[in-house]
Formats: sequence, structure tokens, C-alpha cells
Amino acid sequence: MAKLNRIKVVLAERDLNNKWLANKIGKDPATVSKWVTNTTQPSLQVLLEIATVLEVPVQELVRQDGYNLNK
Repeated sequence: MAKLNRIKVVLAERDLNNKWLANKIGKDPATVSKWVTNTTQPSLQVLLEIATVLEVPVQELVRQDGYNLNK
């Protein structure tokens, strides 16, 4: 499966973990784990919440390399 998000990377850069994020956004840690491993993807609304909590632009959470954005 393609790695579509960078949540794991951003958490690591900030020395934070899945449990911390789950607590901040009110989600089950198992759900956050699935996002972090790119098993499933969060909805756009949740991705925006994550960006807010991590204080990063939502674009920083989304992988764009390997995709032709000019199509």
C-alpha cells in the first residue's frame, strides 16, 4: 500500500507518539496506529484536526512525491 501520509514522521520530529495524538484528538490509539502505519487514512476533517494539534500546515502531513499534481 502506498504511504499517503506523513503523520508518523511529523510525530517523530516532535518527539511525540501515537497515544499522545489519540488523546489530543479523542480517537482510539488503535485507529491512530492504523493511520501512522498507512494501513488506513484519516478523513480530511480528521487530518485537519491533526494538523491543528501538531501546529503544522495540513500539506506537511500529506505525501506528494511520486504523484503528478499537474494532471
